[in-house]
Amino acid sequence: MLEKLDLTKALEKDEYKEKMLKLTPEIGKLQRECKDLGIPIMIAFEGYDAAGKGVQISELIKALDPRGFEVHAVKTETKEERMHPFLWRFWTKMPAKGRIAIYDSSWYRKVLIDRFDKKTKKNELAKAYDSICAFEEQLTSDGMVLIKIFLTIDKKEQKKRFKKLLSSKETAWRVGPDDRKRNKEFEKYQAINEEMLLKTDTEYAPWNIVEAVDKRFATAKIYSIVAKILAQKVRDVKEQKRAVQEKAARMAETPAAAMSGQAPDSDRKMGESILSRADLSLSYTKEEYKQRLNELQKRIEQLHGELYRRRIPVVLGFEGWDAGGKGGAIKRLTEKMDPRGYVVHPTASPNDIERQHHYLWRFWMDMPKAGHVTIFDRTWYGRVMVERIEGFCTRQEWQRAYKEINSMERDLADAGAIVLKFWMQIDKDEQERRFKARQENPEKQWKITDEDWRNREKWEQYEEAVNEMLIRTSTPYAPWVVVEGNNKYYARIKVLETVVKAIEERLKD
Repeated sequence: MLEKLDLTKALEKDEYKEKMLKLTPEIGKLQRECKDLGIPIMIAFEGYDAAGKGVQISELIKALDPRGFEVHAVKTETKEERMHPFLWRFWTKMPAKGRIAIYDSSWYRKVLIDRFDKKTKKNELAKAYDSICAFEEQLTSDGMVLIKIFLTIDKKEQKKRFKKLLSSKETAWRVGPDDRKRNKEFEKYQAINEEMLLKTDTEYAPWNIVEAVDKRFATAKIYSIVAKILAQKVRDVKEQKRAVQEKAARMAETPAAAMSGQAPDSDRKMGESILSRADLSLSYTKEEYKQRLNELQKRIEQLHGELYRRRIPVVLGFEGWDAGGKGGAIKRLTEKMDPRGYVVHPTASPNDIERQHHYLWRFWMDMPKAGHVTIFDRTWYGRVMVERIEGFCTRQEWQRAYKEINSMERDLADAGAIVLKFWMQIDKDEQERRFKARQENPEKQWKITDEDWRNREKWEQYEEAVNEMLIRTSTPYAPWVVVEGNNKYYARIKVLETVVKAIEERLKD
């Protein structure tokens, strides 16, 4: 494929100037419009060594307001980055709405240079491609503009450019042994690049191949590509906003219930309720509880040290009914753990910064590095529960979230993490009893709010949403565990036993 391209394409100086006089202000204008419309933009530059990625990025940013973009040079992973899933460093470098992130090399390094250098093993390759495609689909579905540019030159031109760089002390450092090896085995590396282009050229994130032998031609083509894609996105977003406004006007008198994010009853029938099968009569006496608690906490203390030694990350997510016992279970789980090796994140409503990113961004930011434990008191599942029911996201957004969440958890598991999710189940009568007990106890009154009481009125809606969530997102690599929680002693012990068992099973590997 790449060898068939016409690399002789070139622009004369006058023609180039004429094109750039039009394109440069257009790019600047589009940047301002994207900022005003809250459109985030990612531009990834890939291509052969010495094809001019750095040069073309420098040319592109001349048209941009420097206050609105950031350039990321992607090199070999740092020690910190190696202790996370490979996409973590890109989630953490994601632009907010209205901003631009430009990548000099990108997440494709995993399937290109790292593959050529045999850092990416054969058995990791298919998973890496799946993760990349899922990553790009998640971002573009959420409104991200993703522009992928591949700069191509041939072996002869690359060798010529290497020679020129090596001829000067100021530039010789830019050509290393690895660069020369890829030139020597150019055909092999070309085949790797062609496979990458074929596997990741998608409708939602297509590749734009730029013939880069002539610098002027390459610059003008890149400007044209960026201008065309951004202009189309601006038109689309403006049209969507108009459509939303018109729909809102038409539905101004429609009852609120008909406008909620809740699916029709016919769409919400998921068969037998998983929650209804929970045996809430299960319990331990205080004596049984104390004995089991002491044994399990000692074991957790031992296993925590082994997790650190073996560099195994652990992600634990807790969801459940209000007053379901999440806090109590987390407290007993962590009491004997080394506080330097774990962190508990209580998840509240997203703040202003978090709302400027993909809803999974804030959770990726807090994922543990290898050997550490991260516990989430409420999680990314808010997307398919409270946000779904309260209408904080569209039906399309929460429906696609199941797939997006499964992809994120698969990436964590593929990177070696133990991922467990707990649903703390109590019945409605037990919840009411606990609410009243909190109200009557001055030390616990802060735990109960008017919102907790309001949520009880939507118990059936939440139950439907939770059952669907459990069905769609309980996987072998990230299972849901329903914890029978009417008896707090039983619930706490089940959580501890489940975590101990999962760690012990992993340590056998």
